[in-house]
Amino acid sequence: MKTIRISKFQYSLPRQLAGLCAMLILSTGLQYSCVNEKENLWTKTVGGSDADWGYAVQKTKDGGYIFAGITSSFGAGDYDVYLIRANANGDTLWTKTYGGTRTDKAYSVQQNSEGGFIVVGNTESFGAGDPNVYLICTDADGFALWTKTYGGSIWDGGMCVQQTKDGGYIVVGNTESYGAGRNDIYLFKTDAKGVTLWTKTFGGADDDKGYSVQQTNDDGFIVAGYTESFGAGKSDVYLIKTNENGDSLWTKTYGSSSWEHSNSVQQTNDGGYIIAGKILKLETGNSDVYLIRTDENGDTLWTKTYGGDGQDEGYFVQQTSEGGYIVAGETWSLETVSADGYLIRTDANGDTLWTKTFGGNGTDNLYSVLQTSEGGFIITTGATESFGAGSYDVLLIKTDANGNTLPLVTDQQEVQ
Repeated sequence: MKTIRISKFQYSLPRQLAGLCAMLILSTGLQYSCVNEKENLWTKTVGGSDADWGYAVQKTKDGGYIFAGITSSFGAGDYDVYLIRANANGDTLWTKTYGGTRTDKAYSVQQNSEGGFIVVGNTESFGAGDPNVYLICTDADGFALWTKTYGGSIWDGGMCVQQTKDGGYIVVGNTESYGAGRNDIYLFKTDAKGVTLWTKTFGGADDDKGYSVQQTNDDGFIVAGYTESFGAGKSDVYLIKTNENGDSLWTKTYGSSSWEHSNSVQQTNDGGYIIAGKILKLETGNSDVYLIRTDENGDTLWTKTYGGDGQDEGYFVQQTSEGGYIVAGETWSLETVSADGYLIRTDANGDTLWTKTFGGNGTDNLYSVLQTSEGGFIITTGATESFGAGSYDVLLIKTDANGNTLPLVTDQQEVQ
């Protein structure tokens, strides 16, 4: 083995690959890079001298990737929406910021049918409330075509957006301005220009929140979040199935007398659903990753938990091409003082095939994961304290099918 030291980083690679690893400092904001060209594995950090987070990654039609999050290193305000466009090798093609003089955030992004991008989050700089839902449509180069805000005078935020089959958009988030309780799930449909077609709220007298939405095979929608108004416990996983007009067809809650949350839902190949989140263990006060598999009616087929003695949570789940599942999240169960990114690969029954952790001395977590055409995975961190140029940076990781990537270490602690 040959070790290459670059600034505070240390890369340990086979001798024949050592020359492929280099540090890049680019005007786009890319700070550090380590690449194995033979296996097309890489790790990248993107950001500036202050705090930057990445919350979502999606594939683009040309084989590259689009990442969305927030930045305090660049832009006009305290925090701005941060959009990062990368090629298939993870090299930054461009970055854009959107927002005003206050705090503006993005949590979800998707390439639309026109080749541009749709982004949702919340804004304190614009709109009627503090904050409002913030929807941004860009062209292929990231230049804003239009922006819209939605909500009332109190608190409203967007968590997930998808383009619908008719070319419009479906958005889920949370609202204090409307609905029956303190916080309700906020679901609305727009046309291709962001004009509202309908809005719906779901919830009861207590807090109910939505984090994930997907259009289903029957042109309706599936929404996942959590509810304190219904169910068996203090909070339960909350799954809502609607028709194409947003009218509820059924709702389900999952959980016990404890706290359960869900962050992500996806329709599976057989028409059922896979849900990822967390479940609190009353005996320890810590949480495990919580995975729920249902049929098309929301009836439970199986549930699984993953984790150790600390706090563990799943933020995103995707069905893999082999019929199993890949889950991204974070773990505090290792013998470290901060969180590490947590990647779990399962078979179709939710049984663990392998797990990987990613991180260094600081806080690191994984908010989004996608399977690549080669069978590996693209991961983005919410934020990494361990690597990069600032207090927090966006960390982008390309792995093989077994979750292996380049060993990137600082102070003797590896990313994997």
